[in-house]
Amino acid sequence: MPLVSLRYQFRQPLAAPARAAYSWCTDFGPADGPLFPEPTRRTVVHLSEDALIMTDTTYPGGRPRRIRRLVRLNPEERAWTNTHLDGPYRGSQYWYRIRADGPRRSHLEFFGLRLERSDRALSAAERARRSEACRRHDAGAWRRHLAPALARELRRSGEAIRPRPK
Repeated sequence: MPLVSLRYQFRQPLAAPARAAYSWCTDFGPADGPLFPEPTRRTVVHLSEDALIMTDTTYPGGRPRRIRRLVRLNPEERAWTNTHLDGPYRGSQYWYRIRADGPRRSHLEFFGLRLERSDRALSAAERARRSEACRRHDAGAWRRHLAPALARELRRSGEAIRPRPK
């Protein structure tokens, strides 16, 4: 089966200072499971100060699916990468960067390169449709689950977060 490259990107506003957002986003651990819409068990093995293997186990259709990812951290740039080592999208890579939008706001820049198996060659229009579906799915997860969880956790921890001026 040939591999198809799907490229997509999005930007997600975050109600958090850039430094706090980066720290929250890269604090990977077993407690991350409830952040996701489907039941997820996560383990993390730190390889070095800037590299880790993250293993997520989900249960689609009641059957366990394990996916290992190599995560590389770049704190100077408030950026990180996530490379799928196995699973259905093996070899796919995702780039993340947090950018400041002032002292209390920031945004995530996301770039995805998803590798999918296809039983046939895809037209440019079909690749564009699949890329857009990936973008909508990942952007929606950040908009509906991850960005609100970040804001809630920072409020609980006492980090002052002011609403964006209108």
